[in-house]
Amino acid sequence: MIATPTWMGAAALALAASVLLHTTASAQARTSSADRALAREIFAELIAIDSSEPPQGDPRAASEAMAARLRAAGFAEEDVQVIGPEPRLGNLVARYRGSNRRLPPILLMAHIDVVPARRDDWSVDPFTLTEQDGYFYGRGAIDNKAGAAMLVANLIRYRQEGFRPQRDLIVVLTADEETTGASIQWLLQNHPEVARAGFALNTDAGGGELREGRKVVMGVQASEKVYLDYQLEVRNPGGHSSRPRPDNAIYQLAGALTRLEHHRFPVQLNEVTRAYFRRTAELGGPYAEEMRRVAAASPDAAAAERLSEDPGYNAMLRTTCVATMLEAGHAENALPQTARAVVNCRILPGEDPAEVDRALREVVGDTAVAIRRVREPTASPPSPLRPEVLGVIERLTQR
Repeated sequence: MIATPTWMGAAALALAASVLLHTTASAQARTSSADRALAREIFAELIAIDSSEPPQGDPRAASEAMAARLRAAGFAEEDVQVIGPEPRLGNLVARYRGSNRRLPPILLMAHIDVVPARRDDWSVDPFTLTEQDGYFYGRGAIDNKAGAAMLVANLIRYRQEGFRPQRDLIVVLTADEETTGASIQWLLQNHPEVARAGFALNTDAGGGELREGRKVVMGVQASEKVYLDYQLEVRNPGGHSSRPRPDNAIYQLAGALTRLEHHRFPVQLNEVTRAYFRRTAELGGPYAEEMRRVAAASPDAAAAERLSEDPGYNAMLRTTCVATMLEAGHAENALPQTARAVVNCRILPGEDPAEVDRALREVVGDTAVAIRRVREPTASPPSPLRPEVLGVIERLTQR
């Protein structure tokens, strides 16, 4: 089950650590009750659509529903398209025209596909937007239909108010972020105008924090760890369970995974993570001193060790690799001929995946355990912390 606070923050930089923008302002966002009602109506419509991977779900249906809303609000046909690599994987691409076509557009993104949900696993209907105790419940409430609803509602609001930005605004709602990501790759290859944006904002990260109804933090993600799955596999002749062999495939694989469990990659910091820890330390809290020391020019190793006790901070400090799936054997009374595991790695931006390959082989330390990449990774360099972008977000958060 996924819950999201009823207050939804502004979009986050797309391009896993966050840079925090602080504010002591107490003013709430200047949106009318009609604006909020529209956003919630769109949010509920998206939650009601099962946009999981086909054939169970239909991501295109969600894109078409949002396209219909924009057309009904007066957007021209040529400015609203649902396009993709195959019929049921349709991205919504909507353009809001600005006054200066010479300036590169701003790209605003969200994804409308979700992980499948079984109704029996939920205490509420996953395809009905439910509000309880200040939280919204529904499949995709956080990831990422709230973001998609905000983008569509804002476009409609801009048009109603006659807002004219200098740059074109391009909203893209993608259809398969939770699976292969083929839709966005297809879009970049076949519609290069999307890739020519001056910068991109993605609602699938970051977000705001309230304390006693007051905005105190806006998180802005400026980098993404590289996703890379490995398969570890052991094969041997097997045999009958009444005659155990010393080279049991399950034991060999289990030994390799145990060695991996106790391995930690080294701490590495970049501009984004240093800024995150420096700004977060200003908020106080149990790790404030450790954050200040880690963000220093020469990071304090003992402080990094204490920060690593928190799983979230640990993931910001280093590359991580963890076992996520196991498969072995074919019968209860037979020795296993194969044993396999999937190890999911999240690699810090700037680290060479080949170094992770080498580290895994060294940690496993057993040539009987074959290690291969499930698929090749996509590079994800950190975004520069551009003052003209972050400054605007900070000023808007302080309003």
